[in-house]
Amino acid sequence: MTHIRAATRSDVGLIHALIRELAEFEKLSGEVGATEELLKESLFGPDAVAEAIIAEDAGQSAGFALYFHSYSTFLARPGIYLEDLYVRPEFRGRGIGRALLAHVARTARERRCGRLEWSVLDWNKPAIGFYRSLGAVAMDEWTTFRLSGAGLEALADQARRAG
Repeated sequence: MTHIRAATRSDVGLIHALIRELAEFEKLSGEVGATEELLKESLFGPDAVAEAIIAEDAGQSAGFALYFHSYSTFLARPGIYLEDLYVRPEFRGRGIGRALLAHVARTARERRCGRLEWSVLDWNKPAIGFYRSLGAVAMDEWTTFRLSGAGLEALADQARRAG
């Protein structure tokens, strides 16, 4: 039986391990800069910016979801952005991913959010099929942009010099 619960400070090591497993699955291990200390601060510190839930199956850690609030100017309502959804390979096919996503959807509804959004790698066909089976719609006309590392620092420096 799957049990979904809010993550606690004592889950930081587990969350970190799950993030590393997800990154390995996504072939992005080299991009993980998260540490347990950073996770502790961002998830459970006084200025926490994200939340996590843990899925357990038969008393074992099976997966997690990590999400945070966003905002839609068009809807004038908050939203939830699902940063990560991961189910360990040995637990896949048991409805755990659906249970995690349903829990986040319920949270969004309870908080009067206008939408729940996430990204998926275009090569991850099983995940895309799963999301479509839930009624999710791909936003193919949108392109995600990202500034990080040196690019983010350079742009921030421009603002510092201008202001």
